[in-house]
Amino acid sequence: MMRRTITVTLLFLGALCSAQERPYAFLQGDTLRLGNALVERTFLWNDGDLKTIAIKDKAAGIVRPVGNSRPDFILGRMHGEGGVLEVREEPSTALQPSCLIAGVRYTLGSVEVRRNFRIYADVPAIACDSYLRGSLSGDLAGKAASAGDHKNIESAADMASKAVSGAVLDHLALGPGHWRGKAVNFRDVTDWNNNLVFEEEFISYRKVGYKGNLLFVNDADGGIFFLKEAPCPDVQPAYPGADFTSDFGHFQITGLGIKAEDVSPDGWIRLYGAVTGVYSGGEKEALTALRAYQKTIRASEDMIMMNTWGDRSQDSKVNEAFCLQELEKAARLGITVFQIDDGWQSGRSPNSKKAGGSFRNIWDNPLYWTPDPEKYPRGLAPVVEKARELGIELGLWYNPSVQNDFADWEKDADAIIGLYRAYGIRIFKIDGLQIPGKKAEENLRRLFDKVLEDTSGAVVFNLDATAGRRPGYNWFGEYGNIFLENRYTDWGNYYPYQTLRNLWMLSRYVPAERLQIEFLNNWRNADKYPAGDPYAPANYSFEYLAAITFAGQPLAWMEASNLPEEAFKAGKLIRAYASVMKDFHGGVILPVGDEPSGRSWTGFQSISGREGYLLVYREDNPSKKTRMKTWLPAGTRVRLTPVLGSGKKARVKVAEDGTIRLKLSKKNSFALYKYSY
Repeated sequence: MMRRTITVTLLFLGALCSAQERPYAFLQGDTLRLGNALVERTFLWNDGDLKTIAIKDKAAGIVRPVGNSRPDFILGRMHGEGGVLEVREEPSTALQPSCLIAGVRYTLGSVEVRRNFRIYADVPAIACDSYLRGSLSGDLAGKAASAGDHKNIESAADMASKAVSGAVLDHLALGPGHWRGKAVNFRDVTDWNNNLVFEEEFISYRKVGYKGNLLFVNDADGGIFFLKEAPCPDVQPAYPGADFTSDFGHFQITGLGIKAEDVSPDGWIRLYGAVTGVYSGGEKEALTALRAYQKTIRASEDMIMMNTWGDRSQDSKVNEAFCLQELEKAARLGITVFQIDDGWQSGRSPNSKKAGGSFRNIWDNPLYWTPDPEKYPRGLAPVVEKARELGIELGLWYNPSVQNDFADWEKDADAIIGLYRAYGIRIFKIDGLQIPGKKAEENLRRLFDKVLEDTSGAVVFNLDATAGRRPGYNWFGEYGNIFLENRYTDWGNYYPYQTLRNLWMLSRYVPAERLQIEFLNNWRNADKYPAGDPYAPANYSFEYLAAITFAGQPLAWMEASNLPEEAFKAGKLIRAYASVMKDFHGGVILPVGDEPSGRSWTGFQSISGREGYLLVYREDNPSKKTRMKTWLPAGTRVRLTPVLGSGKKARVKVAEDGTIRLKLSKKNSFALYKYSY
């Protein structure tokens, strides 16, 4: 009776959506249809244990039959039963657009399965969040086969395609065809890694596993992308050795992120997410389809932040007088958020200049996360008030208690909520995370969810990606932005072109506006770089260093008090950028030109229909002119209007290869243009 009632409701909802404008979900007989104006995925109901039978790219009018012989979600050979469909509309918030949730619940032996499909308007993709409850045994990860152990082609039994040995989040058997693919792997732990994106292109043949959070597959008609919402592969717990498998036209998302013993009858445990999207055309259409989904996860919170840790004083200077002085100078630079890093609190961390600090047993000291009474005898109120007078928000650093898988998550949440209520502080850098397994991840999610619920979504977390097992670029995105990297002139490891390169490389697959990108005081530590090094920070203008962060969230990683007077001329540039930042970040930001190398012409394009922005950098390149590859349509005539930097007004024609002519007279200079056609 319940299913019939739901079906009637959904059929009515489907009728309302006959114009194909709103998301829909309805069950007719043994067929479930989920979709919107751009995409539809059709399933055999199979008592809730869904099997995809078709996926449709509505914009291109392409229907792809899918021959899944086994259910889409695989835990073993058990057959699902007792399927129930529940549909609800999730209203929009200040952080996320509305979506339709189509929840499918069923039982697999001793395990209950819940799969919540999220369908957004005007997004050519459908996401699925899966949960388990009950008891489970066995190896969910499976084991990736070694290529060297395979027999030759005459061994028919060995050559036959075998079922996956571990669990599968989702899969599509698209059938034989001329499928080309690209797997995109990411690395974080940026204190150790300075190469963050790895691409592997292939022609789909026999079963092969690929690492990564993204898989694009296409034939002559268009393509499909798969996004595994999970941490970077190198840090995923219970990792099966690959995230995707390709077997001719059969593509799977593998690795649930759990062990069998993580599943309990006491509550639902969330698995990694799976998103499937469609596109027609080339790379631009593929990336735009992906970005349409990524922008639903959380609205961009634009900020131009200063954090003084970049000058390596650590906590030795942090106190009320220092902060008040810093705020005055930060305001001159156009900073919108001043964040006090480690050292504001009563407890002492191991990062302190003074010995004896620890992250162990934090809550043995119930005052650990209160302002240090010696440094801030009047609490943080005078600093908060001064910041407000200057039009700046105050942010804080915070390190949740990691021991016992964040067992003290509720105390940490209450501490953050208390700081928000006492001072109105809502921007917190979250550092020191270690997520060794699912229990730790679940507790950390509880921490963040409680904070957002109790502050009505006001709090923003800057999630540090520099060390440890952390969420990375494709997990926990609903909680805030990403603090990408620590680089310091003190150790001679801040090279501006390398920071630009990391942003440029990531921006193809990760929204650039989610990444905090640092620029440093380049008057400091010139002697820490080799004599004659053309890429040393001292060889760039301070304005240029700020400008290389503009596609992301600029982070002034420095003490303003250490800047010479001439540095504050950059305040005019930064304030002008702030006036267009929201508009710039509102588009689909993709890299243009060549990969930053210190000697390239490079940049970013923010695409919003027939207009947008072009952010261009001439590095230490000998030529004043270039033909830069863009995402502009071939043959169009484009009007370029300079907004910032040293560009000149121009009208250019886009060549057949997508390039346009550009000119910048000086090396290591930039221009931000508004374009239209």
